Amino acid sequence: MEVRSGEILALVGESGSGKTVLGLSLLGLLPDNPKPKVSGKVDVLGTDMLESPEPERRGLRRRSLGAVFQDPSTSLNPTMTVGRQIGEVTGSPEDVVRLLHEVGIPDPERRVSSYPHELSGGQQQRVMIAMAIAHRPSLVIADEPTTALDVTVQAGILDLIARLRAELGCSFVFVTHDLGVAAEIADRIVVLYAGRVLEHGLMRDVLADPAHPYTIGLLASRLKLSSPRDRPVISLGGEVPDAESPPPGCPFAPRCELSEEACTEQMIEPVLLATRVGAAACIRLDEAARMKRSMGLGAAWPSEPRPEGTAVQIRGLTKSFTLRSRFRKRGRVDALRGVDLDVAMGESVALVGESGSGKTTLLRIVAGLERADGGSVELAAPNPQMIFQNALASLTSWLTVGELVGERLSRQGLSRGEIDRRVKETLERVGLSPRVARVKSRQLSGGQAQRVAIARAIVDPPGLLLADEPTSSLDVSLRAMILNLLNGLRRDLGLAILFVTHDLASARVIADRIAVMYQGRIVEMGESERVCHDPIDPYTRKLLASLPGDDLDEPQGVSWLRSTS
Repeated sequence: MEVRSGEILALVGESGSGKTVLGLSLLGLLPDNPKPKVSGKVDVLGTDMLESPEPERRGLRRRSLGAVFQDPSTSLNPTMTVGRQIGEVTGSPEDVVRLLHEVGIPDPERRVSSYPHELSGGQQQRVMIAMAIAHRPSLVIADEPTTALDVTVQAGILDLIARLRAELGCSFVFVTHDLGVAAEIADRIVVLYAGRVLEHGLMRDVLADPAHPYTIGLLASRLKLSSPRDRPVISLGGEVPDAESPPPGCPFAPRCELSEEACTEQMIEPVLLATRVGAAACIRLDEAARMKRSMGLGAAWPSEPRPEGTAVQIRGLTKSFTLRSRFRKRGRVDALRGVDLDVAMGESVALVGESGSGKTTLLRIVAGLERADGGSVELAAPNPQMIFQNALASLTSWLTVGELVGERLSRQGLSRGEIDRRVKETLERVGLSPRVARVKSRQLSGGQAQRVAIARAIVDPPGLLLADEPTSSLDVSLRAMILNLLNGLRRDLGLAILFVTHDLASARVIADRIAVMYQGRIVEMGESERVCHDPIDPYTRKLLASLPGDDLDEPQGVSWLRSTS
């Protein structure tokens, strides 16, 4: 792989594909513990970032490289103001203010004295970008800089990176799992899977004419506003193979219906494509080209009778929070300003809006985790359960999955054998092997943790499921799987779902109705299809306009991929 001067190169692939490890290799920041076994060469501006002495690599990083890490909240020092942290790179207070202005931080003269926790997620990410470009680097590695950000902030970050490339002439390696985001910004794309390059080429060519089955599957798994609502989302079946025991041949062969014996015998090297610039590591490119536009949609969801009645009724809900600075009151934030909302039994309603619009606060009040200042919540659905945004953080790290899921059954007078049987059935329902019950939560992948959180919520079936951004940080195939899982559970168990998201495409697939929230109020409410295709409120139209890559003309079906719905 090569990165050309002044270009934006996208590294795309599912979690576990090796994108972050490759980015750290370019920076010469591979971890020392455990000591990695490394071969090959990473030449950055004439310096081998694998074998050169550490002082030489450190000097190159200081002079010519920049890094934007995935989670700015853990990358910024919480004990230092953002001005002091940027000042470590620039050394000049005037340059700090100029950089904050360049990256779009409002009122930069005041923000230099702010601490990271006083900034929003998008502002924290902009501070990281300011630190990365402070010394005018030649190359910036941006690792998932827009993951879990709402669509309007994401659009702003993408515009910022494109503008900085134009003004500074620097190159960017943009790591992402979302092809739509990559399409908005990248010149070229490299598709990684299980540590291997499966395809590369010009961004526009790969989107218009994907060659490798894996690339076609990623494109087909993307949610769009035109995706069918009456059937499961197309999803890549299976998971990225374990890095400790990779398959001997093509790593994607276990998930691909086109695979044959030759695919599993030895590693397949990329071959140049005849139809466009680029290469793909597949020996069945002709078959993939003929089959990639075949419709592979699953059967429509069965039409199930919906329970009667109202699951939750919300009237005039208000909630305010007091802001404090060094133990003194600094102001007040009105998180909810008179919210009215009904959710029927068996209905799914999506709350959509930017960060800070009040979605999570509303969910936590319904769950009983926050106390409202005013208004009422009448909860008729029995046993409501909440799925938190950060699944791993919500699971007790020292307990096994079996203990976590079975904990909710412990007070029902069931025998140990009955609890184990219910846990096993629930894990299988969410697509996990019963063997996972013996694993501790800290050993789970992101997708596994999210499914365990769902299993914990449904092991004693609730009448109302409160889901707070359960797909925001997942790659496209895992997001499709979780949406299909929740849709299936709603139909099988008759659940009502209140689903918080910042993604209107996901909301349209999961919800019967969409409530658009802005600054603590519901500004638009209606049937999902109407809200997404005929919005009334200007704010809803702004959210729709910010969706990345929604107009991509990608393949619509992958019947020949092994899929799980």
